[in-house]
Amino acid sequence: MRTNAAVEALPFNVRDAVRPLLRLQTLQVGQMLFGRGDRPGWLWFPVEGAISLVTELADGDSVEVAMIGRDGIVGGSSALDDGTAGCGAFVQMQGMGFTLEIGAARKMARESEAFRDVLIRHEQLILAQAQQSAACNAKHELKTRIARWLLWARDVSGHDNLSVTQEQLAQLLGVRRTSVTMIAQSLQRAGVIAYRRGSLEVREPEALQTIACECYHTIKQRYDRLRNLNRSSSPGGPPSPGTPTNDKFGLIGV
Repeated sequence: MRTNAAVEALPFNVRDAVRPLLRLQTLQVGQMLFGRGDRPGWLWFPVEGAISLVTELADGDSVEVAMIGRDGIVGGSSALDDGTAGCGAFVQMQGMGFTLEIGAARKMARESEAFRDVLIRHEQLILAQAQQSAACNAKHELKTRIARWLLWARDVSGHDNLSVTQEQLAQLLGVRRTSVTMIAQSLQRAGVIAYRRGSLEVREPEALQTIACECYHTIKQRYDRLRNLNRSSSPGGPPSPGTPTNDKFGLIGV
């Protein structure tokens, strides 16, 4: 059964109200869900694959600021206000996702505090991921950044096989393709990854974790705390051990 963690985190009554409004859609690689300045018509709840949030530059290039998968929501801010999108969103890895029409999402956010809180939590996590990515791109070596990206793509998609080319990875990280190629070759020689044209397999995630910069672990801890908070918020379940009861957004101590 295909599920999205954000939908499953909703209280039973809210989940039952939302589910009839959801439509399962195919996510095609390269598909633009919305651009910067657009007014998204849908919220997306991925269940497979990965969606990249990107900042679009004047020369046509796009640099990734966050990647969302089966734990998250894309376009959530549009249900909280009537503003335009601050960044673009496109499908990085093929999969499936539920859509919720924006008018229905806004109505649900107005009427349900639980639904609104889930949207806010995920928007805060996207902001945290974007901030961490900015610091990472400014301070850390490319090899550690590539390791961080591969690990995070593996986490959000739930697969070891990632559909990404060296050219795409270079563009997302804002670097030269030749630099990515050299590092990919060294990782392949070490047996950490296996690269074929258009796809990449993570073979030794533990080795990648030793290479990745601190940013991967920081973001992963934030998402792990969100999962714990979601479990503790579900009806019929006790709070997860160590989860602060006054930590509304699951970000204290991270």
